[in-house]
Amino acid sequence: MSVKVKIINDPVYGFIRFPEPELMRVIGHPWFQRLRSIKQMGLAHLVYPGATHTRLAHSLGACHLMGKALDELKAKDIQPDKEECIAARLAALLHDIGHGPFSHSLENVLVEVDHETLSRLIMQRMNSEFGGLLEKAIQVFDHSNAHGSHSEARGKYYLHQLVSSQLDVDRMDYLNRDSFYTGVSEGVIGYDRILQMLTVRDNELAVEEKGVYSVEKFIIARRLMYWQVYLHKTVLGSEMLLINIFKRAKDLVKKGRKLFATPALNYFLDNHLSEDDFKINPEHLDNFCQLDDSDVMVSIKVWQSHEDKILSTLCKMLILRKLYKVSLSSESLASILEDKKERAKKLLGLDDEEIQYFAFTGVTSNSTYNINDELIKIETKNGAIKNITEIDDALVNQTLARAVHKNYICYIQ
Repeated sequence: MSVKVKIINDPVYGFIRFPEPELMRVIGHPWFQRLRSIKQMGLAHLVYPGATHTRLAHSLGACHLMGKALDELKAKDIQPDKEECIAARLAALLHDIGHGPFSHSLENVLVEVDHETLSRLIMQRMNSEFGGLLEKAIQVFDHSNAHGSHSEARGKYYLHQLVSSQLDVDRMDYLNRDSFYTGVSEGVIGYDRILQMLTVRDNELAVEEKGVYSVEKFIIARRLMYWQVYLHKTVLGSEMLLINIFKRAKDLVKKGRKLFATPALNYFLDNHLSEDDFKINPEHLDNFCQLDDSDVMVSIKVWQSHEDKILSTLCKMLILRKLYKVSLSSESLASILEDKKERAKKLLGLDDEEIQYFAFTGVTSNSTYNINDELIKIETKNGAIKNITEIDDALVNQTLARAVHKNYICYIQ
């Protein structure tokens, strides 16, 4: 009996195919569909109005690229079996299912557990519900495999690298997709060329030497997108504003103050939960999987009228887009912080402790290529395997690989 092929019209890749019934079962699950209501880029739409695409669209895109990568490897007689291919596609599909509202903006603020851990816990619960369907996908996804030996006990480790590494389908999709929706052309990468140049050596992913320039373009595009989009000063300021709203809200709840919130959001304003808490009590995960951006925004809209001056002011700033002023510098900004605090105190009539919500400093960083992480390996024409930074005339040298740190100051005026 023929299997009905599901075709989705994606604005980035065109028509993409999902012929596997296993994938369609997962896509139809309410916990996956929740990703429709979570923006991929958090509050970046306040700077780039088109950046309203979702985690669901990104997850479908990553799954599509995984399929293309597997097809290229098969053409080179690198043959994962059918179950392994489905597992890899499922792992790519579910790699971000643990994201909460506004993705990275509220990670470890609203729910104090990182999204990778939550993704794993959700996959485990869904695996139980689906009768073991996701068993191999969890093995592909699981980072605990990343530091094993090169033996067959590791399984096909390159499948894990396609899901999570410095050259994975996650990054390939979000660079292309975020570039498309923001209109920032610097993020466009030759993902198809990179996929065609993939190979496997000693159970690890590598790129044929003739694809090195496409990989360099990928790394440089990521650097440019971070400073131009993800760490754009207004995006950074809006995310800090959202974080401060929830720090204040949780502080008020802790002091016994009443706040309007949707049931799912109220659950996490009231509870401070660890990874172990999520493992012990399945109710925590059930509530988390009811949370999305709408819970946050409807609450913030109501909080504009709250009697607490700090919370109401912060919420009005976000809703009306009266955001923090932000400056970035490689130099320390501590010398101007006191002046910004004094001006804010006079403007709002707040004390020293309260003013921290309206004038503060911090540090942000961008690591384009982390030489201490899993390296991107290049297979040279003579069969040797080298780190990309060791390739002659490579643009990705030790200087570009070094993390860049910038100080920032957020304030009102």
